[in-house]
Order: sequence, then C-alpha cells, then structure tokens
Amino acid sequence: MTQYMGLHETLEVHELLTFKNLCVTKAFTMSGLVQDPRLKTILTNDVESGRRFITQLQELITDRSQDNE
Repeated sequence: MTQYMGLHETLEVHELLTFKNLCVTKAFTMSGLVQDPRLKTILTNDVESGRRFITQLQELITDRSQDNE
C-alpha cells in the first residue's frame, strides 16, 4: 500500500527546507568572518549537518510516496 504526504505536510516540509537553507547560508557566511577557531569549527559543523538535513528534506519532497508495510 502506498501512502502519500498531504499538501499541508508538503508545504510544512518546504517551509522547513527554506528555513534550513537560510540557516546554512548564514552559518557558512559567518564561518568566513570569525577569528576564533572554536567558533569556526562550530559553524563548519553546523553547515555540514545542515546540508545533510537539507538533503533529507529534499528527498521527502521529491519522493512524495512512502511504502507502508
């Protein structure tokens, strides 16, 4: 049996995707400006984890069906 996400769910995932893109962009930009190595590491790690999260959200949007066993 195939189950599809509802329109409101798709819109909520899209809203999360937009927000996370903004967060990653800001963290990436700030990582180039900071001088403290620890803060730079934190921002770099945030960018990497944010990109993974964005990929997962994009998969949810592009593959709207999920197998329900």
